[in-house]
Amino acid sequence: MKFFVDTAEIDEIADLTATGMVDGVTTNPSLIMKSGRNFLEVVKEICDIVPGPVSAEVTALKADEMIAEGRKLAEIAENITVKVPLTWDGLKACKTLSDEGKMVNVTLCFSANQALLAAKAGATFISPFIGRLDDINIDGLDLIAEIRQIYDNYHFSTEILAASIRSANHISECAKIGADVATMPPSVLRKLADHVLTDKGIDSFVADWAKTGQKII
Repeated sequence: MKFFVDTAEIDEIADLTATGMVDGVTTNPSLIMKSGRNFLEVVKEICDIVPGPVSAEVTALKADEMIAEGRKLAEIAENITVKVPLTWDGLKACKTLSDEGKMVNVTLCFSANQALLAAKAGATFISPFIGRLDDINIDGLDLIAEIRQIYDNYHFSTEILAASIRSANHISECAKIGADVATMPPSVLRKLADHVLTDKGIDSFVADWAKTGQKII
């Protein structure tokens, strides 16, 4: 499974990328707003840090305008993935941009039918939002499983990019279901390494080693 980080914070991206655990980045207008910086400048900096796909979202709502914005974004770097919403206009834009050889991430997916449309439009990634479905008492993980089955049935090349991740448990469950990618806040990625027994074991080893009075270096 590929790990993307869902943030526009340059320092966080650089720090986590150094661990080798970051395969890509997803951004959106809300994340850019939180950074308080120029949108295009932030995206360019992220692309310089991360060699994998970097999703940059269009802001237009009409297909022609989305296509124009998508082409502009794609000029920033070769690893730009143009993010478009799952609307009919977004699907039109996806088809055009995909046919031009650009990577496209179709976002705000909440049903298997929407995911099927995105795959047929040539999307590189489909982004089903797990947490937002959980918020309205619908199991978001069920949607991941449905999309996986449909894509496998018809051998679509579109990758399932699990989004709106809220917990470390979401990651392991998505991995078991077969999501290709999970995009998560930096805080969730860091929590994947946490376990109380690991901490307890380290404390025990440190205490025992101190009693020996030895040093390796």
